[in-house]
Amino acid sequence: MTAIAPAIRVDGIEKSFKDLAVLRGVSFDVAPGSVFALLGANGAGKTTLVRILATLSRADAGSAQVAGLDIRTQAPGIRDSVSLTGQFAAVDEVLTGRENLVLVAKLRHITDPRGVADRLLHRFSISDAADRRAGTYSGGMRRRLDIAMSLIGDPPVIFLDEPTTGLDPHARQEVWGIVEELASGGTTVLLTTQYLDEAERLADRIAILGDGTIIAEGTLDELKSRFPPAKVEYVEKQPSLEDIFLAITGKQMAPAPGAEKGEADR
Repeated sequence: MTAIAPAIRVDGIEKSFKDLAVLRGVSFDVAPGSVFALLGANGAGKTTLVRILATLSRADAGSAQVAGLDIRTQAPGIRDSVSLTGQFAAVDEVLTGRENLVLVAKLRHITDPRGVADRLLHRFSISDAADRRAGTYSGGMRRRLDIAMSLIGDPPVIFLDEPTTGLDPHARQEVWGIVEELASGGTTVLLTTQYLDEAERLADRIAILGDGTIIAEGTLDELKSRFPPAKVEYVEKQPSLEDIFLAITGKQMAPAPGAEKGEADR
């Protein structure tokens, strides 16, 4: 049986800024159609690595392939094959939601840009606000619009760099549903996050980045098996603050339609 090539392969990537070594030989593979979470604290180098893989920055050493293409020699092809959503929604606040989508579709030379925009507006539940300026959107709506813009052209690989930073619990739930929908549709997602619950909820595999290198990697069960269980005095699990907030407000968000499953960073 022929082995399936990884959608992303990272081999010994290094990057320094003057005397500061940010990445010290980072290596991992991401399977096609999976969600891979890169977990690390602020300053761990997550955004630096994403920028290298998206060909927005050059590594000092090492190699990587994205969608079967080499980041050094085939950068234009990679840019045609991936989308990157950063920590802050990159929408034009003067334009309406529909105008943002149509603009990106035209820049990507997509036929029927308005039709594509309308389908994405419906898919991400923004149709009612389609003709409002994006500057009037809530944080969750802006993030949904930002991700919708990144999906124009159906890229096989999408980088989500801390997509829920600054969002309230309701908006976070919305974004999580979108990520689950993308994965169920076969899109490969590389997700960077500093939130443990986000990685636990979404990722098929998790890599922990620390001191510029991968210090642990595996499925959640594999990572748990490496550490002894904690001894607890009480059996019951106390609710988290997020559980309490969602219970009080009664606005637990349902998964996005189609979901099947419940540098400054340097």
